Amino acid sequence: MTTRHEAWPPGTPAWADITVPDLTVARAFYGPLLGWDFEVGGPELGFYTQAFVDGRRVVGLGEPMSDEPAPPPAWCVYLATDDLAATAVAVAEAGGKEVVPPMPILDFGSMALFADTAGAVFGVWQAASHTGWDVTDEPGSMVWCEAMVHDQPAAVAFYRQVFRYDVEDLSAPGFTYSSLSLDGHPAAGIGRYGAQVGTDAQPAWTIYFAVTDTDASAARVTELGGTVVSPPTDSTFGRMAIVAGPFGEVFALIGPA
Repeated sequence: MTTRHEAWPPGTPAWADITVPDLTVARAFYGPLLGWDFEVGGPELGFYTQAFVDGRRVVGLGEPMSDEPAPPPAWCVYLATDDLAATAVAVAEAGGKEVVPPMPILDFGSMALFADTAGAVFGVWQAASHTGWDVTDEPGSMVWCEAMVHDQPAAVAFYRQVFRYDVEDLSAPGFTYSSLSLDGHPAAGIGRYGAQVGTDAQPAWTIYFAVTDTDASAARVTELGGTVVSPPTDSTFGRMAIVAGPFGEVFALIGPA
């Protein structure tokens, strides 16, 4: 378990949020599944909602703030920075693309969205009064984030250039995966889609939420209106399942093996 109220180190996953067509439906799904309580913000933020575990901030949820067609709902992982402008330059120099330009969010901090060289979208957050999530590595909170892509070496090179990660190759036969670390602490992972995944699969970041019982939580996903994409299986790091929420948004659950 990690509880933190200071800004996260640059390159560390620091926040995640999702834009959904109906916050009421989202709260009815995620609240019972992950034990979240919710706090709704004011109209100046479009009633952006924050989820909490035992009073500690874990993620954000919002609805579209304009009448423009919204992209399909998907969890967005934000990597921390202490200099958003410099990170934006680094992304461009590494071959990434700007999706949403850097902008301040009241006194909370500044954010931007980018796409890596594989096309996976991620956010960058420079904290001010909002330092990101307050807790990780306990039930209901983030425990891991990873990007799955088709050209894994190129993606690793991109993130290494932008955030100066140390890279550890964890690959095995039929499995290509690298862990990205900062000062000896694992921060995130970059993997290559397996042969069973079609070439049209969209490169994307996935967030893993910790649970106490992966099988029970996967069953609860279905009861609450989501779907199980990949059933619970044991791994080196715990028992995990890939699931989708009520709007088709994909995320992972992981608990004890």
